[in-house]
Amino acid sequence: MTDAVATATTRRQVLAWSLWDWGSAAFNAVIITFVFSVYLVEGVGEDLEGPISASTWFAWSVAAGSIVIAVLAPVTGRRSDAGGGRRRSLGLLTAGVVALTALMFFVRDDPSYLWLGLLLLVLGEILFELSQVPYFAMLRQVSTPGNVGRVSAIGWAFGYLGGIVLLLICFFGLISGDGGLLGVSTDDGLNIRLVALLAAGWFAVFALPVLFLVPELPAGASPAEKVGIVQSYRDVARDLKRMWREDRVVLQYLIASAVFRDGLAGVFAFGAILAVTVYGFTDDTVIIFGIVANVVSAAGALAAGRLDDLRGPRVVIVVSLTSMLVAGLVLLFVSGTTMFWIFGLMLCLFVGPAQSAARSYLIRLTPPGLEGQNFGFYAMTGRAASFLSPALFGLCVFLGGDDRWGILGIMIVLGAGLLALLAVPSDVRDRATSG
Repeated sequence: MTDAVATATTRRQVLAWSLWDWGSAAFNAVIITFVFSVYLVEGVGEDLEGPISASTWFAWSVAAGSIVIAVLAPVTGRRSDAGGGRRRSLGLLTAGVVALTALMFFVRDDPSYLWLGLLLLVLGEILFELSQVPYFAMLRQVSTPGNVGRVSAIGWAFGYLGGIVLLLICFFGLISGDGGLLGVSTDDGLNIRLVALLAAGWFAVFALPVLFLVPELPAGASPAEKVGIVQSYRDVARDLKRMWREDRVVLQYLIASAVFRDGLAGVFAFGAILAVTVYGFTDDTVIIFGIVANVVSAAGALAAGRLDDLRGPRVVIVVSLTSMLVAGLVLLFVSGTTMFWIFGLMLCLFVGPAQSAARSYLIRLTPPGLEGQNFGFYAMTGRAASFLSPALFGLCVFLGGDDRWGILGIMIVLGAGLLALLAVPSDVRDRATSG
């Protein structure tokens, strides 16, 4: 494969691959994080009868989905490797996410529709997380050992920026004021339901290029064999045992990355809460901060991509986590919006590089043809560790008596991930081939 930045043909493939990240922000940012999930909890389920609140049902549903993802991801990845099926797997899983997102249009603003909304949301999240397994695995198909860091960074930056663009379109066009600039009726949540249709169409359009321009993994390029579901689980268990005996570096990295990736997720999950409850942001200014934070994260990822290729992903992750710990330590002892603008954005500046480098690190560690399986393990371990930041955030707030101390909980997770990464042998060997 020639350098993915050097020729027009491979530049088109990198762009096509990155556009999937741009399109997937429709589900990740609009449906899961900012719009539809909020609509379900604060709108559809607001007057839900019974002792269990809509937010509790939402949390339990997401937790159940996480278990399913952890169970299915390794086998999904292995099966996409076998027989050259990555592009097909990505297409089918993406189509499933798009269809479920479009069906969210039928979730009206009435408590009786909460169960339909939760079912569609959780099924969509399961398929979305599984779709990222073959998508991440295709990184090797659009990059070389010399530019995998830059290509990964481009994709990650596209994801951040795509989310911002679509959120702005949705907010000003359909949400702000009374139905947005388009003046859409808010009766029965029509404007939010139209957001779901827009998100489905957005993802569908921007997911198409990767399915046509990025070549399929050739049959026979992977040592994984195409077998039944039961045998696939046996093969996964066998490969885990083999990795433990012969290639423990990959397992060590998967565990370390699961911990620090949960810390990175905690920065965005609790950042808005801290901005409002501790540093004096209003609902309007925190939205502006969120937009700027995503732009800064995208810029950080792009800037660090070249360092990834020159010095390796380990350096990028170590520098990023260390810098975030410094910023978090300062935030523990300062107050006011100005300080949060400075050091909160410093945190966000290093989130993008760490996330992007975490992906390229695993690519460099993985033997050719097993990328899908290893990214399946990546998703599985990530889900297994996803309780760390919320649990420690809550514990530190409880013990400290103030939301500010939640920062310490996130710092503990980031610090533990950094220490675990430093324990991974540093002689990372890039197993990609240049053929």
